[in-house]
Amino acid sequence: MTPETEAILTALREARRLLLITTTDLKDDQLTERSTVSELTLGGILNHLTRAERVWTQILTDTTGRTPEGMWDTGQYLTPGGATVAGLRTPYEEAARATDEAAGRMRPEAEARLPETPWEPGVVRHWPARRILLHLLQETAQHTGHADIVREAIDGANSTARR
Repeated sequence: MTPETEAILTALREARRLLLITTTDLKDDQLTERSTVSELTLGGILNHLTRAERVWTQILTDTTGRTPEGMWDTGQYLTPGGATVAGLRTPYEEAARATDEAAGRMRPEAEARLPETPWEPGVVRHWPARRILLHLLQETAQHTGHADIVREAIDGANSTARR
């Protein structure tokens, strides 16, 4: 693994750790609680970020440019029915490990073919692995902040107090 990749993954792991801290001691029924005017819930955030890890890992490792399953699924921000905290945290942690392993095998400048988007059919784009990892870091950090606000509004808990 290059020092650059290790540095990006270290920052990504910290963002993930803060998300998991925010969901520590969360009750299952709090997964679907909307505590702001937004539709975001803690379960929805965990579900979305698990899917993001899986989608970007597939893009990193699949040279065909196939669209990863569920990439454009509008339900990815929802808490799956019957979800439990452990049932959402465990797949998230597994997906994160898979991302780290895939990224560790790649050079930062290695190009990955992105799938076509519904809004630009036929347009082929390539991103270097570093850009994909930085995008995943940005996405994780952004939603970790959302989760912290949602959690604090639910029961006063936040990641700062739990560190």
